[in-house]
Amino acid sequence: MAEFKIKFTYKDYKNLPESETKRYELLEGELIMVPSPNERHQSISGNLEFILRKFVREYNLGFIYDAPLDVVFSQEDVAQPDILFILKEHSQIIAEENICGAPDLIIEILSPATAERDRTYKRTLYARHGVKEYWLVDPEERAIEVMRLGQKGFETVGIHTKTLTSPTFPGLSINLAEVFLNFKVRG
Repeated sequence: MAEFKIKFTYKDYKNLPESETKRYELLEGELIMVPSPNERHQSISGNLEFILRKFVREYNLGFIYDAPLDVVFSQEDVAQPDILFILKEHSQIIAEENICGAPDLIIEILSPATAERDRTYKRTLYARHGVKEYWLVDPEERAIEVMRLGQKGFETVGIHTKTLTSPTFPGLSINLAEVFLNFKVRG
């Protein structure tokens, strides 16, 4: 007997029970549970978002968002990046309930549960849908890899451990000590 693979759609995803407290992404029609971020992840995300939001507002560049917010690439691909940025000239992709299309920048903070998927599958997914820049934040290495979309997918333009610069934000220089600041003391 033939085995059929029935994929979920964005409509199915949006109709998950409201009492469901887990976060999900829809990747190639498969529902993938996203674990709750830990304290270290939240600290890094908050610090980075604060720095970026301040710069983006000061220069009126566009919009910064953080998870959970659905980025709908297609009816079978819906991600919830940790942080995303949309230039104001691309604001037409911002809808009330989600982002409908490729943000200009997506940032994922690696965790043991998601690192492999962020480095491989999501890297390809985001490139395929036209995200122009992708950052991978590695809490263990206290480093951020900045990648730009090229003809063959994302190409690394730098792995930063002290100061981060980005093609998306000319003039921005981020002291990474500020991003990796406030880690709870571990025993």
